[in-house]
Amino acid sequence: MSDQLKDTSLTGKLLIAMPGMGDPRFLQSVIYMCAHSDDGAMGLIINKPSKDIRLKKLMDQLDIEVTPDMVDMPVQFGGPVETGRGFVLHSPDYTSVVTTLEVNQDFHMTATLDILEDIAKGKGPQEKLMCLGYAGWGPNQLEGELAQNGWLVCDADPLLVFGTPNVLKWSAALSTLGVSPHMLSAEGGSA
Repeated sequence: MSDQLKDTSLTGKLLIAMPGMGDPRFLQSVIYMCAHSDDGAMGLIINKPSKDIRLKKLMDQLDIEVTPDMVDMPVQFGGPVETGRGFVLHSPDYTSVVTTLEVNQDFHMTATLDILEDIAKGKGPQEKLMCLGYAGWGPNQLEGELAQNGWLVCDADPLLVFGTPNVLKWSAALSTLGVSPHMLSAEGGSA
């Protein structure tokens, strides 16, 4: 593994799954990286909506009363780890009274119930994605996947994360790198 990969934190970046990704759960996934250190990494898949869970349904299951004007939205499959646990990736205009991870100036992440209660009352963040589960990597695991051509990395833009339809996020993330999905190969290589 190159020293450059080893010394670079991917916190606040997007991972874009390459076509050769062996795990079908990550096929054409875009993952927002909430944390990356020597201890491992944690991110949220931002473009895989659950087929049968929407935010209002989740609120109902949690006995959280919603205001009539609360906007319903799909709940994302955030990743295969702890799929019953919720995470809200959101704009920095909201901070939980319990705890919020300030990833960077554009993105915060909250995993406590109070954010859902505030969203239900119309007091939550302006921009948000609700995710169940997360993607996690042990020490050096992600670096190995990057070296094996499993992921591309790009900057995270709030418009791409919050304002782009799920079905377009993968190709939109690739286009920020000047890459066309049609030009990608599942084969890795080295010079």
